[in-house]
Parts: sequence; structure tokens; C-alpha cells
Amino acid sequence: MTWLKKLVPALSVICVVSVVLMLAPFGVMAPAHAEQVTIACANTVSDDENLNSAIAASSPGDEIVIDGPCLIDGRIKLLGERSYRGLSRAGTVIRQADGANLPAMLASDSYLDNDPYTGAPIAVRSVSLDGNRAGNPRAGDVLVVRSWQSVIEDVEILGAARHGIRLTNLSADGTALVNTQVNGRIVGNHIGESGGRGIFVEDTGNSVTDWQLLDNWIADSGADGIALDNTAGWMVQRNHVYGTSGAAIAAQRLFGSTVSDNYIEDFVTVGLQVSVQGEAASTIAGNRIFRFNGGGGTFLALRVNYGTGNATVVGNTIRGNGSGVGLDYQLASGTTLSVASTGNLVTGVTTPRRAATGVTVTAGL
Repeated sequence: MTWLKKLVPALSVICVVSVVLMLAPFGVMAPAHAEQVTIACANTVSDDENLNSAIAASSPGDEIVIDGPCLIDGRIKLLGERSYRGLSRAGTVIRQADGANLPAMLASDSYLDNDPYTGAPIAVRSVSLDGNRAGNPRAGDVLVVRSWQSVIEDVEILGAARHGIRLTNLSADGTALVNTQVNGRIVGNHIGESGGRGIFVEDTGNSVTDWQLLDNWIADSGADGIALDNTAGWMVQRNHVYGTSGAAIAAQRLFGSTVSDNYIEDFVTVGLQVSVQGEAASTIAGNRIFRFNGGGGTFLALRVNYGTGNATVVGNTIRGNGSGVGLDYQLASGTTLSVASTGNLVTGVTTPRRAATGVTVTAGL
């Protein structure tokens, strides 16, 4: 991924005119008069219409402040180059009304407009989003992001019928991005009781790379706690994931990636499942993977997708409840796998470490 390639979505909106323009970092034009727009909800199903009207009337650079509680039966369209903030998690709660069954409660404009290009940056902060799963059994995701260089921070998401946060290269009708969607942050959020995944990074191509997924709490997911189709260039660090019905963290296609210092408890199938690409090398370090609720499974599974995979697996702490596999190194579709595996503490399992033929395990240098 080159520096220039990452700038393409932003640079495409800049026109050359006869005056000199002062540009903000990454080529985005700084607005002359950004404003704070406050929207007071009435806790009625007309709130989504009022929110969408105010957002549509806003300008790039504006901060949209939402004063809850809000009740919605239509999706909220998040225009790019704007930030969206609640008064606090408790002060601004946006709830899906019974029977709305929305495919998405809040979503990037490029997702809803089926644009082949990524949306401009958005930020969503300090708000609670209630999917009301019991009242909307046919609903979809709570927050869908299809915008590059975006920030999701200090957001509480409860009761998604499907995924809590879905970061995707696909639009509502399945249109795939033709460019990249990079350089975002998902930080310090709490996501609980999702019917599918707490956080799902969906990438059918190679667009959603080089993000940061940090310091989130993911609880009681109906499938995986965190699942990434593409983890290239990502930092997945310090997340606490527990009570999942599938894998706690499933991170695919690592390429120069870091998966570290995550705290995983009480998974069903796999605690930490990662696969690496053949060209680069990645780091899996300092994760704590425990099973207190009985049963076995695999605590840390590493695969290579193609070619020769390289990874360090260092300083992880694994504690089982009498059964299961601690460290599991396999080839999958790859040719060979070289693992520097050292300083890992594995206890309470049937098989501390398992390595397939073609896997070389060393202590490193």
C-alpha cells in the first residue's frame, strides 16, 4: 500500500482553481466556518427524519451534536467530512423502534448510496446505540462504516440483531469498492449481546487495511466476538473479548500486522485464530487466553494462506480447564510456515503445542 494510494479518495475531491488553497493534512480542504449543529430528539419515531434533515443541511467540517433519547424507525445517513457526537453514553441513546427491522441503523453515505468509492471521513463519539434485538428480530447491523480515515470512539452498542459494528468494502446493494478504505480507528467502545459478531471487518477484495482496533470490550456475541476478513497493516490490541459463541478473535490475512495484549475469556471454538499472508511477517504477542467455563477447543491457532508465512508468537499466556490445544501451528493453503515461538506460558490443556509438517518452530535470535 503506497502513501499515494492511500491519498486517492481524498485527493479526488480537490479541484485546481486560480487561487492558492490552504489544505489540511492528507489533502482535505479545511472548511472556512465549521459549525456545531445540535439536534434535540423527542423520543418519537420522527426523530430519524429530523436527524437526517439536519445532517443533510449541514456543511463539511460541522459537528453534529445529538441530544437524546432518540427513537428511530428509519436509518440515519452519515455524510462524510462531519463528526457525530452524543452528550454522553447515558445522555444520548438512539434506539431502534419495535418492528422497524432496519438493515442498518446508522450507515456511511457511500454505503447507502452504493458508491463505488469510499466515503469521506466520519467520526462517531460518545453515544449509545440500542439495536433492540428483541423487538427487531429481522434487523441487520447497528453501525455500518464505509468511509476511510474514520474514528469510532466511546460508543456503546447493545442488542444488534446481526453485527454491532460492520466495517465493509461493500455497499447496501453489494457494490464493491474500487479504491482503498484505510487509516481509521475503532477505539474504546463497548459492544454487547450482538446476534452475529460484535465487530465485523468485511473485505471481499483488498481495500480495508491499515486500521487500528484498540481497547474495546466485546461481550456475549452470537458468533465471533471480533472477526476481520483482512487484517493487513492492522493493529489489534488491548481488546477484552468474552462470552462468544464462536471464536473470540478471528483475524485473517495478516500482513505486517500486530495482534497483541488482548484479553480473551470463555470462547467456544477458538480463542485467537489468525492466518498470515506469504510475503510479510506479523507479530502475535502478550495475549491472555483463558477458558474458565470448561471444555476444550483451540486457544491460539496460526495458519498460512499461501507461500511461506513468517510470524512471531511471543509472551502469550494460555490457561485451560483440563483439555484442548494451546498453540496450534498449521499450513492450511501455504507451503511453509516459520514461527519464532518463545516465552509462551501454556497450562491446563491436553496438548500444549501442535505443529504440522512443514512448520518450523524456533526461539528466534
